[in-house]
Amino acid sequence: MEKTIPYIDSHQHFWNYNPLRHAWMSEEMTVLKRDYLPHDLFSLLVQNSIEGCVAVQASQTEEENTFLLALADQHDFIKGVVGWVDLRSNQVEQRLVHYKNSKKMKGFRHVIHDESEIDFMLQTDFLRGIGLLNQFDFTFDVLIYPKHLANTLKLVRWFPEQPFVIDHIAKPNIREKKITDWKKELKAVASYDNVYCKISGMVTEATWGSWRKDDFTPYLDAVVEMFGTDRIMYGSDWPVCNLSASYEDMFGIITDYLSKFTQSEQEKIVGGNATRFYKL
Repeated sequence: MEKTIPYIDSHQHFWNYNPLRHAWMSEEMTVLKRDYLPHDLFSLLVQNSIEGCVAVQASQTEEENTFLLALADQHDFIKGVVGWVDLRSNQVEQRLVHYKNSKKMKGFRHVIHDESEIDFMLQTDFLRGIGLLNQFDFTFDVLIYPKHLANTLKLVRWFPEQPFVIDHIAKPNIREKKITDWKKELKAVASYDNVYCKISGMVTEATWGSWRKDDFTPYLDAVVEMFGTDRIMYGSDWPVCNLSASYEDMFGIITDYLSKFTQSEQEKIVGGNATRFYKL
C-alpha cells in the first residue's frame, strides 16, 4: 500500500567542520571530521522515500541557529530546526521572542549529558528557562544518559504542559546489553503524556560496525511498550550514525522492526508523530 503521509527524519545534523566548535569529536570519529551539508543528506532521504527532516544543533552557540535556519530557508526538505539558547541567561526570554519570528525554529536542546554536574537540569536558572519555552510554543529535546533519568523524571513532572522528547532512547548501554535499570527509569518518564521518544542513535551505543539488528529489538520493544505508537518518532542521527552504520542500515533497522505493525502505526512512527510534535 502507498503511504498516506510524508516520512520525516526527526533527528539529523549539519555542520561545516571546525575542530574547535566540534571538539566533542574524538580521535575515533575521523569519519565525522568533514563538512556534512544538505546536498549530502538529500540523496539519502530520496533513496529511502523520506520527504523531510528536522535539523538538530550540534554545537551550543546561537551562531549554530543562524547556520541551521539559513539552510532551512534554502532547502524545503528541512522542515524544522532544533537549536540552542542559553536557558540559564537572564536574557533568555528576549531570545525566545527573537526566535519565535523564525517559522522553522521548532524547539531547543542542551547537551545535558556533557555537563559535569548530574543535577544540571535541576538548577534554578535552567528550570526558569525551561518554564518559558511553552509560552512560545517551543519543544525541548532531552539529551541524556540513563544516569540522568531520575532527574529527567523530576523535570517532566514539574512541567506537565511542556512538550519534551527523549533523544536516542536515553542512550542505554546496548554494547553490554544493559537494559533493566534503563527500562525501569525510562518507564516512569514515559508515564507522562507530554514526553515523546526518538528511536535514534542506537547504533552508536552498540559495538560500532559489528552489531546485529536483533541487538536492538529488546530496546525497541521496551520503548513501544512504554510510549505506545503515538509518542515515538524515527530519527537517523545522521551523520553521527556513520560511526557505526550507513543511513540505509539505520533506516533498515527501524523499517524491519516496524514491519509487524499496521500501516497506520508505521506512518505515525516514521512521520506523523514528528510532524505533530514539532508542528511541521
